[in-house]
Amino acid sequence: MLMAEISKDDIFYVCTLVEYTARKTRNRRRDVVEGIGREGIARQLRAAGMNHCLSLEQVSDELIEDFNILNGNFDTVSECRYDVPSAASIGKVYQRLVLATETGDIAQTIMAVFTSFISDEISDFNSNVYYSNPDYLRCCYEEGRLLA
Repeated sequence: MLMAEISKDDIFYVCTLVEYTARKTRNRRRDVVEGIGREGIARQLRAAGMNHCLSLEQVSDELIEDFNILNGNFDTVSECRYDVPSAASIGKVYQRLVLATETGDIAQTIMAVFTSFISDEISDFNSNVYYSNPDYLRCCYEEGRLLA
């Protein structure tokens, strides 16, 4: 799915939906996108313009049901010692990273970002990674590790 076909807002919506669904089902973000698959991500990108009019909870429930996403035990929200950032705030972090590393196939880039090591680092709300400089996150992602 080429960038010309979708907007930055569509990417933001899908990233936020993945974050919200992962929190709701207590899964790693990787598990959610792998459960949805590349084609499912592409379908969510195409539907984002319409789905943003619905509640995120409703769309997430449909996603959980359609792709049989089971509950896990990766709970970063209840273990957070600080104020938990909103799903939309984290969706924005992922949107920026997807846009910065996009290679022509947005759905595949979303899959790659959410299944990389950086996703668990961003999900650790007790660390400072999720509010790090977007260029730092991009460099870490491209390097395959957190940089000093």
